[in-house]
Amino acid sequence: MKSPYHYIVVEGCIGAGKTTLSKMLANEFDARLVLEQFDDNSFLPKFYLDPAKFAFPLELSFLAERYQQLKGILSQTDLFHELTLADYFIQKSLIFARATLPDDEFNLYSRLFNIIHPQLPVPDLVIYLYSDTNRLLRNIARRGRSYEQSISRDYLERIQGGYMEYFKQQPAHRILVVDTNQTDFVTIPEHYKWLCSLLETSYQPGIHRIVPPWG
Repeated sequence: MKSPYHYIVVEGCIGAGKTTLSKMLANEFDARLVLEQFDDNSFLPKFYLDPAKFAFPLELSFLAERYQQLKGILSQTDLFHELTLADYFIQKSLIFARATLPDDEFNLYSRLFNIIHPQLPVPDLVIYLYSDTNRLLRNIARRGRSYEQSISRDYLERIQGGYMEYFKQQPAHRILVVDTNQTDFVTIPEHYKWLCSLLETSYQPGIHRIVPPWG
């Protein structure tokens, strides 16, 4: 399969399935795959136990790790892959920080973010997997990461709301908000093939709300 884009990001709230889908799509489109590295972040389990104490060091560490990874990979020409596909974009750092930090810390954080993020290329297409909070909670429980089991409904809703607010401020970017509430791309081939077709379609800049034909 072939896409008209060269750099695609699959995004979503916690538990939306973005990493699983990214791996499947990268294989389908023979793309260079960029996966967020978060399992070895020592601040993450601490944050879920005590958000007020560990939010700022967590967000700073994620920003540094994401920038270093994306800068290192995206600055290199890949002669073997026409498409690069990632399961996150650097802007998620700002979205999560807005949801977790008090105003004074967020103001400092955003200053740092605005210094580094222009040094990274902008995705040609962002695919946001939208699932309601109940489904996100079920997915989080099913995958069984112990430190995630304390994630609250309120936190997920703040994160998802942050994504939606950010997208409204990006009229020049191509953003697909894909309703996946009735979609099972892992076990139903027709659902997966439909998602693949989105990567083959040319879109104008702006937000495109995508509902599956069976939704």
